[in-house]
Order: sequence, then structure tokens, then C-alpha cells
Amino acid sequence: MGALDGRVAIVTGASRGIGAEIARRFAAEGAAVAVAARTADARAHPLGGSITETAGQIEAAGGTAVAIQADLSVTEERERLVTEVAEQLGAPDILVANAAVTYFTRVEDFAPRRYELMFEVQVAAPFHLAQLVIPHMRERGRGWILNISSRAGRHPELPPSQLARRGSTVYGMCKAALERFSTGLAAELYDDDIAVNALSPSRVVPTPGTVFHHLTTWDDPEAEPARVMAEAALRLCRAEPKTLTGRVTYSRPLLEELGAEIPG
Repeated sequence: MGALDGRVAIVTGASRGIGAEIARRFAAEGAAVAVAARTADARAHPLGGSITETAGQIEAAGGTAVAIQADLSVTEERERLVTEVAEQLGAPDILVANAAVTYFTRVEDFAPRRYELMFEVQVAAPFHLAQLVIPHMRERGRGWILNISSRAGRHPELPPSQLARRGSTVYGMCKAALERFSTGLAAELYDDDIAVNALSPSRVVPTPGTVFHHLTTWDDPEAEPARVMAEAALRLCRAEPKTLTGRVTYSRPLLEELGAEIPG
């Protein structure tokens, strides 16, 4: 018996990195997982990884998964995603909004098209997906919504880091908005037994994206394995909704608070 037996989870941005790790961890605990992202074929993306691969890994380990290709910057694609999940797996109990499109560019040089895309994927998409899954969760009597954030949502210290000088303002704006959305929605849904939380890594996580942006390296001894985020996400999405909701929290402190083992 797994902690998520009988539950249906949607994990966006699950073609690689943290999203893929969360999808695999949830499936290992018995959830039927819809892995969603734009990349269905690893050859089509410079960073590699695909939802087809993630779903295949879950099935090879004895779990249940479907790969649903969706461009989360498009309203109709988000609607189709939730409809297909309900048709193929059943009404979703869990939504993990992890998908991101990120550009590190200084404000003075930021192209409007890129600015709009970042907010659409990292703010508008989690907002809209929550609207779409809430009726399903109410029908089932409980639910869990988890938005993946970042330490970048905090105000930068001065003198600034190299990343802050380089241009992390828009990324930080997106994550700060996502965190305020999470706490506000948690208050609105408290009486419905639907938990809403925002979770960030305690340290940078080596993923194809963070390595590509030179935020870390694969062998960085100070980095945090994606398994730590996956375990923290599991703890937030298995607890009784009213006991863990409205949190803007970090992976390691959360696991320590709950007395859970921190994966190495």
C-alpha cells in the first residue's frame, strides 16, 4: 500500500528535472500520474528528456502514468490537459505546477515576448490549472495543489550576487506572484479540504535547465538532489489538507520539521 494509492496526480514540466522526479516519486507511492510538458520526444529539445521517457520509466517500475503533451502557455491546451486526465485516469486529486520557461536577462534588455511567455507559463498557467481542477477536487471531497517556487522569489540582498546582477528580476517576480497566489488560494479553499502550498528547493538543484543556465554543475557538492524536492512534495501532497496548507516552504526545513529522512 502506497501513501498515494487511488489518487490521480497531474505534474507539469515533468519531462526532466524536478518535475520528472516528483512524477516518479508519486507513482512509486501508488498515484496514477499524468506527466505533462511540451516535449514528447527528447530529440526535439536541446536539454533532452521527454514526458514519453518519464511515463515509460514509471511504467517500467510497475506504476501507472500517461504522457500528455501540452503547451501550458496556451489556454486551450491547459483545458485539454485537464479534460484528458479526467478521461484517461479519473478526476485529479493532486496538481503539481512545476512547468517553467526562464530567461535570465536584465530588465532593460528584456523582450516583451519573453516577458509575457514567462508570466503565462509560471503564473497564469498555475492559476488557470487550479481553476480547472478545483471542481474535481471538491467533488472528491479533498485535494492538493502544489506550486513549485524558488528562492529567487525573495528580495535580493545588496551588494547583489552575480545572478542578480545578470538579471533574475523577472524570474523572481514570477515566483513571488506564485507564492502569494498559493497562500491566498489556500485561505479560499481551506473549508473545502483542499491544501495549497508553494515549495522551493533549499539549495540549487542540478537539472538540465539549471546546468544550462550555469547556476550549478552536475557534480556540485553544495547542490541539492532532485530527490529531496520530490520527497518534500510527497509529504505536502499526502498530509491531511488542513494540517499542511498555506505554506511557502523549503524542502529541507520541511522534511526536518516532519521528522522525515532527507534523501542523499
